[in-house]
Amino acid sequence: MTVDLTGYKVAISAGANGIGKVMADSFAYCGATVFVSDVDTKALETCGHAGMRADAGDPAQCEAFIDAAVKHLGGLDVLVNNAGIAGPTALVEHVTPEELDATLRIDVGSMFHMSRRAIPALRANGGGAIVNLSSAAGRFGFALRAPYAAAKWGVIGFTKSLSIELGPDGIRVNAILPGPVDGPRIRAVIKAKAEAASISENEMTERTVATTSLKCFVTQQDIANMALYLASPFGGTISGQAISVDADMQNTM
Repeated sequence: MTVDLTGYKVAISAGANGIGKVMADSFAYCGATVFVSDVDTKALETCGHAGMRADAGDPAQCEAFIDAAVKHLGGLDVLVNNAGIAGPTALVEHVTPEELDATLRIDVGSMFHMSRRAIPALRANGGGAIVNLSSAAGRFGFALRAPYAAAKWGVIGFTKSLSIELGPDGIRVNAILPGPVDGPRIRAVIKAKAEAASISENEMTERTVATTSLKCFVTQQDIANMALYLASPFGGTISGQAISVDADMQNTM
């Protein structure tokens, strides 16, 4: 199966680093033209894609990114809402109001503001796709990760609601729920959880992998592959779904 996205115009938030960059590279490989945002200026300069600096926690910058993407691309076929932060790793009583606000504002708020701004362009295009990045935390509860889990459950609610609103316009909206994706973010969370549990990082890594039936981490490319599928004609009748890519995660710690 070959995914041909020649001529597609794709905007990806937080697309200069990590999963976002792998997605941007993958869309470009399949023929799409990509425009990315990121808060990391140096990464933007070296990522190989057109883009602009935008803070996902600032609604005005979220909207400015979409405006710039539509102008640069000459329209919009696909929006990938990838921006997010891990938030604090702590008991609820130790989480500050500022930490909670930042997690919800970036992980859910940025998707709302970018989608809201992108809808007219997608509608003018005759349809399209929005792909939102949620998490396995969007279907499980995670001790010490309440703000993040709350945000990722919120992403799913937003996705399902938006899909109903936009279905008549031919705009499909889906969420991807990654499990433990190997990379700097999960390593930082593992380190924090290991410290909180007074165990080694190796032991916490083993516990994390043990939550999956396949006994492995997910790769960034796994997530990119699902995004490609959902954005492509192969996913043409898929909308309103929360799709797990998590090595069959069955339980949490």
